[in-house]
Amino acid sequence: MYIYPKKYDCIVIGGGHAGCEAALICARLKLNTLLITISVDTIGAMSCNPAIGGLAKGHLVKEVDIFGGEMARNIDETGLQFKILNKSKGPAVWSSRAQADMPAYRLRMKHTLEHQDYLDVKQANVEEIVIEDGKIKGVITHIGNEFLCDALIIATGTFLKGKIFIGLNEFHAGRAWEPPADKLSESLAKAGLVIGRLKTGTTPRLDGRTIDFDALEPQMGDDEPIPFSFKTKNFNPPNYPCYLTYTNTKTHEVIRENLDKSPLYSGMIHGIGTRYCPSIEDKVVKFPDRERHQIFLEPQDANSNEIYADGLNTSLDYEVQVKYLRTIKGLEKVEIIRPGYAIEYDFVNPIQLKHTLETKKIRGLFLAGQINGTSGYEEAAAQGMVAGINAAMYLLEKPPFILARDEAYTGVMIDDLVTKGVKEPYRIFTSRAEYRLLLREDNTHLRLAEKSYEYGLIDKVHYEEIQEHIKKVNEAINILKTTYAMPSIDFNKRLESINTKPIKTKVSLSKILARPEINYSLLQTIVPDLPLLNKIQMQQTEIEIKYEGYINLQKQQIEKFKKLESIVIPEDFDYDKVAGLSAEIRTRLKEIMPKTLGQAMRIPGMTPVAIQIISIFIHKKHVQSKPA
Repeated sequence: MYIYPKKYDCIVIGGGHAGCEAALICARLKLNTLLITISVDTIGAMSCNPAIGGLAKGHLVKEVDIFGGEMARNIDETGLQFKILNKSKGPAVWSSRAQADMPAYRLRMKHTLEHQDYLDVKQANVEEIVIEDGKIKGVITHIGNEFLCDALIIATGTFLKGKIFIGLNEFHAGRAWEPPADKLSESLAKAGLVIGRLKTGTTPRLDGRTIDFDALEPQMGDDEPIPFSFKTKNFNPPNYPCYLTYTNTKTHEVIRENLDKSPLYSGMIHGIGTRYCPSIEDKVVKFPDRERHQIFLEPQDANSNEIYADGLNTSLDYEVQVKYLRTIKGLEKVEIIRPGYAIEYDFVNPIQLKHTLETKKIRGLFLAGQINGTSGYEEAAAQGMVAGINAAMYLLEKPPFILARDEAYTGVMIDDLVTKGVKEPYRIFTSRAEYRLLLREDNTHLRLAEKSYEYGLIDKVHYEEIQEHIKKVNEAINILKTTYAMPSIDFNKRLESINTKPIKTKVSLSKILARPEINYSLLQTIVPDLPLLNKIQMQQTEIEIKYEGYINLQKQQIEKFKKLESIVIPEDFDYDKVAGLSAEIRTRLKEIMPKTLGQAMRIPGMTPVAIQIISIFIHKKHVQSKPA
């Protein structure tokens, strides 16, 4: 055994999206950090789809950005197309999405890590974690090297006992044709962590030279794209087209005829897959009345012909993949460069974690990404960010970094994971957030800058820039609310000139801006003395005015929520002594060990009566513990 002479503050296992963010955060907080990955050539690799962001996922990317992460800047520098999704709906569900140049994204992230101060990168396969007195001590690699540390972050993605399926063929791999991490999973189980099994999949990659793009509908990005990072200036990215096509009844017929060649339906796969990103064979079986399913053909690389077939996630036999692809419009002569496949892997049930993502059993051990049962680059990056910050806080003996459900989508995700656990790969949605009108994508840096600055994650220059932005928006809102228009002939003519109704009584400018047909720019044309704002500031001013009633209602709901969150359940609280709780609820409470009454309320199967009983016992315990 060779014990490496340099001891690290923190070691990160895994060079995927979670591992990259965790390692960078620790190093940027000036902790000596080591990133160990099976292959340094695949640091930051996009294993599946060539995109960053999407519904609710865009929120996570911007939250990673404000807390010092890299994903947003990385996609801003390497994106091929940028688009705001759900623009026809309300601002609570607007989400940014960008097509990525996959090799460029990976290489820029690799370059960033390799040039980060306080960060070393080494290639190895970690097989064992070393624990002493219930505390992490280090790791041992496949060639017998031991690296010592005081904190460890495991972000292994799909590599823990990964097994790939293409039809009835199976082989061990953590990602297509890359070795898995089998022994590390065994080491975690030996340490007392409960391990489960999940499944995900990817689509065939197609040769663009063999696709008839002229027969398909092009899908372009926004004409005026908005960057992910608040630090990105002079944004002028390319706008590569994607293309839309559909499966058809003939496609579905080919798939049904070959289900016996599907590992999903032959019983070979035991891991549970996600409902929200089902395979094409799952879609055909579970939605037999659907005549077609939407397929997006997306570029993977500015310098290659490889096309990602979004919507065709599959584990069917190679021959079957070729056959059903050629029934689809535009793909009649298509050639496959890489086949789609399913992958099954081990994960750690996240109810074994604290909100900091530190394990409850082992001090100094943090888990981030798909090892916690999530799915997606953005979910992984957000967890890597939280694990990295908390590993640093743990080492620096500072208060933990916890995002609440009313603060960020990251807080929603982590609370869901540690409170409810997972039975299938977890994916973030806007519907999971109770206060999504407050947790909008456009105001991410505004609402979280204070917390980021408090933890030393944003520099003073950027912090003051954000504060100035907030000041301008607030000043504009105040002027709009306190400036009144009189129903004069001249002013009513100006209103009619911008196609809105005249006024009959004295009205504040905020009431006029609240009209659906009016925006800040239009109002400026008839009230030229309004403050000069940039486009983002205008948008935020409009949202705050137009949705004021709903925003105030959500703020009131948050105050009620905080009352439950403020009732702390003592760490030594004995649920066995609480009369009136069912055996099932008592078992669940002992398993989760919620920190607050609010968290207890969110445990699946919890009842209002049980919460009331616990509340009474907490009050009694508090009263009894007071000095006479």
